[in-house]
Amino acid sequence: IALGRKNWLFTGSERAGRRAAAIQSLLATAKLNGLEPLAWLTTTLERLPTWPYSRIDELLPINPTTAT
Repeated sequence: IALGRKNWLFTGSERAGRRAAAIQSLLATAKLNGLEPLAWLTTTLERLPTWPYSRIDELLPINPTTAT
């Protein structure tokens, strides 16, 4: 994060900055839960177009055994 700190000033808009923050949060959560972030993201993006909206929370990178 520190390496890109100045780059985040140029995300284009506040909305783009929020999107970047959300993506970084998801990738960090995947890593903290013992998942390979790139593998998780790739799999999630492949599944997303056909995944039922009612089950979207199942795609989150949260380990169900540690979630409260």
